Amino acid sequence: MLISGFTYVRNALILDYPVVESICSVLPICDEFIVSCGDSVDETRQVIENIGSPKIKIIDTVWDIEKYPGGSIHAQQANIALKECKGKWAIYIQADEVIHEKYLPIILKAIEKYDNVSEVEGFLVSYKHFWGDYEHYQTAHNWYRREIRIIRNGIGIKVWGDGQGFRRNGRKVKVVLIPVEVYHYGWVRDPMKMKKKIIAQDEFHHTTEWVKQKHPPETHSNPFQYGTLKHLARFKDSHPAVMKMRIESKNWSVDESVKTNHKHNKILVRLLSFIENKILHTRIGEYKNYKLIKKDDFLTDDVGRRK
Repeated sequence: MLISGFTYVRNALILDYPVVESICSVLPICDEFIVSCGDSVDETRQVIENIGSPKIKIIDTVWDIEKYPGGSIHAQQANIALKECKGKWAIYIQADEVIHEKYLPIILKAIEKYDNVSEVEGFLVSYKHFWGDYEHYQTAHNWYRREIRIIRNGIGIKVWGDGQGFRRNGRKVKVVLIPVEVYHYGWVRDPMKMKKKIIAQDEFHHTTEWVKQKHPPETHSNPFQYGTLKHLARFKDSHPAVMKMRIESKNWSVDESVKTNHKHNKILVRLLSFIENKILHTRIGEYKNYKLIKKDDFLTDDVGRRK
């Protein structure tokens, strides 16, 4: 059975996206991997070529942000790659997302188990959002817990909105929740590069005037402030093997003494997060970008990984 992988990326070096690690994390279970590679001003295309895998196909694109405002450029670019996927199943991974190698057998088992169950259109996975460094991650109310990252290809499913989720003919995709986590490193960067990344992202989602007011030119050289990490969860497990060199080369630290207004540190959000995480074990009013059919924990038995 053919399995495709796909992503989109632009200016990965300038904005410090771990796109090589991202691609390599799922490449072992993909028969092909399609990259929609935007009109970068750095050597993004070259570093992807340097992975050296015959599975990888690069599509050169131009980002027309005026035509695709409000973040929709992300979905448009992802769909360019998805359209070229030949696999019956397709794994979508964004340029700052990495999947631990321990989860690859579970993904394969899920595809095998539900391949002939037409009602299952995709698989829902959980997220671990790292913040500031590689030892802390978010569990706050304002951070999404789950998204679709594996879909049944060729049935009309497309990347939707700002590129985060999917729709099939305008409706939410029917999915099974599988015991797989995506490690999201989008908020782990040198503070100066983090500032550049935030400005770039805001340019995709907002008007030029809004961006100028939010990020006056005189502030562009100021580092991003992560603030205190004391309210975050501590990560005590292992990172994906493909992240080893990146983690070892980390050469910055978080100045926790700087006060910030990040939502996850506000008292009411912290209280709500405590109730959700420790008492309810669910999210109050959680937005679900999918239609959940069932939760399948038994896949871990098939690969000898009972929780």
